[in-house]
Amino acid sequence: MTARPAALVFDAYGTLFDVHSVTATAESIWPGKGTALSQLWRTKQLEYTWLRSLMGRYEDFAHVTESALRYACAGLKLTPDDSKLAQLLKCYLHLATFPEVSEALGQLRGIRLAILSNGSPAMLEPVVFNSGLHGLITDVLSVHEVRIFKPDPRVYRLAVDRLGVPVKAIGFVSSNCWDAIGAKAFGFRTFWVNRAGAPVDELGVRPDHELASLAALPGLVS
Repeated sequence: MTARPAALVFDAYGTLFDVHSVTATAESIWPGKGTALSQLWRTKQLEYTWLRSLMGRYEDFAHVTESALRYACAGLKLTPDDSKLAQLLKCYLHLATFPEVSEALGQLRGIRLAILSNGSPAMLEPVVFNSGLHGLITDVLSVHEVRIFKPDPRVYRLAVDRLGVPVKAIGFVSSNCWDAIGAKAFGFRTFWVNRAGAPVDELGVRPDHELASLAALPGLVS
């Protein structure tokens, strides 16, 4: 597929929003531990979504995120009180966007832009608004509607059903290779934002495009 897509659907966390922008707050609470906490928190957050999907025990992403944070604190032998936990969890409502995001999305006018995320609506709506992206993103879709996490095909089907756009007319953008591959397996044209220069996951399917940052996206869909 090389035609201009009718819609572009973006992953939120790690693609538009920098989950590791929580590091500064974590560092202010536990000096010298901020980076390690952020990394372990994110690792367990993703792991818990996959495990809960496999177990058939869905829990909304806010609870998954808190559970992962509690694990990360325990893993690093940190003892948080309720105030510290609340302070860190609140960061998810104010995550920074990556530097190129606003400009790149602004160049995509004429294409319907949506988010499809593991995040719950109560998490996504504030972070989109607080980041200033609400004027660019027209639809914010959450896995909460189907009660299973990515990369289950039911999640990607949600974009087709809610946007009313055919599978082949949707482009899917994610910084998570496994997510881009899941979307490709479903039938979307996929754009993997590989900011870290990582190798492609060996899952038998490859994303259609590999980008160093979102800045390259407008040139690929114009």
